[in-house]
Parts: sequence; structure tokens; C-alpha cells
Amino acid sequence: MQVQTYLFGAVDVSPEKVITFPKGLFAFQNQTRFMLAHEEGKGAPASFTLQSLDDPALAFQIMDPAALGFSYELELTDEEDALLQSPAAEDVAVMLILYKQEEEGAGIAPSLRAPLIINLKARVGLQKLLAQVATNVTLSNLVSKV
Repeated sequence: MQVQTYLFGAVDVSPEKVITFPKGLFAFQNQTRFMLAHEEGKGAPASFTLQSLDDPALAFQIMDPAALGFSYELELTDEEDALLQSPAAEDVAVMLILYKQEEEGAGIAPSLRAPLIINLKARVGLQKLLAQVATNVTLSNLVSKV
């Protein structure tokens, strides 16, 4: 199927590339079908575009939390596990939505309290709201030994 996208114009999307979020995303519950896109030919992408297939104007930049030095240990409820079709750990990707901070000059930040959890094999995902963020932070860009 051909889909009009916000950043990439008209693109062909094969049905096996569609990622379904049955409950939508927070504040976008009616948007349930998405695709991942990135610029071709630029090496391994640092971030991806999560493009709605139902609304060409709706797209999110997402990235792997490991690229930011974070790792998550998430516990799924029985309902979440069923929605994700009981995936094996190696079939799951955790991604963070990036957003523009409202303060002028504050830049872009990851939504640490609402990661996306995607079963890559079944192409189904959910957004999990965390009451508290208990992440493991790795500082990998230290200039000198401490």
C-alpha cells in the first residue's frame, strides 16, 4: 500500500512492515497503525520516524534508550503480555519517543516515563506509562578516568 508521510512524502509500505498499537499511543488512542522509517544510505540510524499510517501529519522521532545510556528492566502485566502476544525477550525492542521541550532553547528530550515496547516478530506494540523511572544509567562519554 502507498502511504503519504509527513517527512518522506509518498512511500510504499508492505503489510508485514506495519506495527499495530492496539490501544494507540497516549493522547493518540485512535492512531493504531504505524511504520518505522529512516533516511536510507546514512549508515545505522540514530533515530527512527514512527509514522502514523492513518494520519500523514502524525509522526514521532523515536530512539533506542541504549543510545542515550539508559537501559530498562520492565515488568509487563498479564494484559500487556497478552497484547504483545507473549514475546521472547530477544523479539522485544524498547524505544523512547523524543519531544521538544517547551522552554525556549531547552532542546529535545526523551520521554523516559512512557517507553514504547514493540514485539518485532508479531509487529505489535504498546506504550507503557511508568509511575517511577528506575533506569540503569551508563556514562560512556567520560573524558578521563575517575
